[in-house]
Amino acid sequence: MIRRNFAWRSVAVLGAASLALGACSNDSKEPAAGSSSAATSAGGDGVLKIGTLLPQTGSLAFLGPPEFAGVKLAVKDINAAGGVLGKDVVESDTDSGDTSTDIASQSVNKLLAEKADVVIGAASSSVSLSVIDKITGAGVVQISPANTSDQFTTYNDKGLYFRTAPPDQLQGRVLGDLIVADGNAKVGLLVMQDAYGTGLAKSARGSIESGGGQIVAEEVYDPKAADFSAEVGKIKTANPDAIVMIGFDETKKIVPKLVEAGLTSKTKKWYFVDGNLSNYGKEFPNGTFEGAKGTTPGAKANDDFKKQLLTIDPALKDYTYSAESYDATILTALAATAAKSDAPADYSKKLTDVSKGGEKCTTFKDCKALLDAGKDIDYDGMSGPIEWNDAGDPAEATIGIYQYGADNTYKNVAYQTGKIS
Repeated sequence: MIRRNFAWRSVAVLGAASLALGACSNDSKEPAAGSSSAATSAGGDGVLKIGTLLPQTGSLAFLGPPEFAGVKLAVKDINAAGGVLGKDVVESDTDSGDTSTDIASQSVNKLLAEKADVVIGAASSSVSLSVIDKITGAGVVQISPANTSDQFTTYNDKGLYFRTAPPDQLQGRVLGDLIVADGNAKVGLLVMQDAYGTGLAKSARGSIESGGGQIVAEEVYDPKAADFSAEVGKIKTANPDAIVMIGFDETKKIVPKLVEAGLTSKTKKWYFVDGNLSNYGKEFPNGTFEGAKGTTPGAKANDDFKKQLLTIDPALKDYTYSAESYDATILTALAATAAKSDAPADYSKKLTDVSKGGEKCTTFKDCKALLDAGKDIDYDGMSGPIEWNDAGDPAEATIGIYQYGADNTYKNVAYQTGKIS
């Protein structure tokens, strides 16, 4: 068991540009399905091959465009600065799907057959848990830009799994603190039945109760259910001051039931999480979400970075985990540069080193110049300082707090940064 202490600092950023973020951690309790289809261990050939395992289909498909854009922009920047080991980095994109299909396993087979040196993904923790043994068992590094399940912190990944998104415990603490700070004495939870939902709920519950709040109802539901009237009815009976929805796309079915029951965002305070914080816009009548709040991992998006992403994908509407995807790719290239090898067995030992402890740098070009000069580096990326710890988790992370307007879209109102020691 790894013990962690949290030191929190809040930074209010009023009127900041909205950073639309979404689901990242629909976990499975049965990891590594299909991991028996092993591939030969990866070995370097002088060309760094970036494989992506990101959602093009499935319940998290909305996360795909910004994540792919982040990787592609990073590859562009790396190659513009001379590439890795004197050669351009190459990229191969695949679909992660979700846990209702075998798409992820097939995609991993494809990437391993192509001799990918790293797999960037998946977005969903459940998908990552279903393929992590196959990837790391083949000796390949896996870096997720969006996995938040606490399970990965102690997972036996052979030192080959990393993530640029923080564990759920960080978001849970911020969410719970927010709910209490807003003056809610009684809280009702509607929780998706999987490790993500129950794990995040547990963390939020602890923060709420330690702050003096009371959980008066906690309804854990099957996200595939056709109707949520029973769960909403039990929440109504408990008469909470606040209703916290921890889930994914099924939230679109739950919200109308809350409204029908008179539990609107005007009569109760609504709270959302990264899995369902979305710009719902015209999908619901104006004012449906007005005043509701939500939390999601991620620092304020750099305006110039967003402009660069739009050159990759002009159709981007939000920037969900784009910075984390960008940084995962840049860190891979920097580690390979430091190791003077694209072999995962070699550069994986440098991943933590290039994320902390040396001379600070913020671009691949500048960091590469320092490495070429024989200096140690500390890459501070678009998503923040990162600074991986021994578990492959970022040692510091930022959680954004957002609030909905009458148009059912949200804007940032504050950020809280948590440092794990």
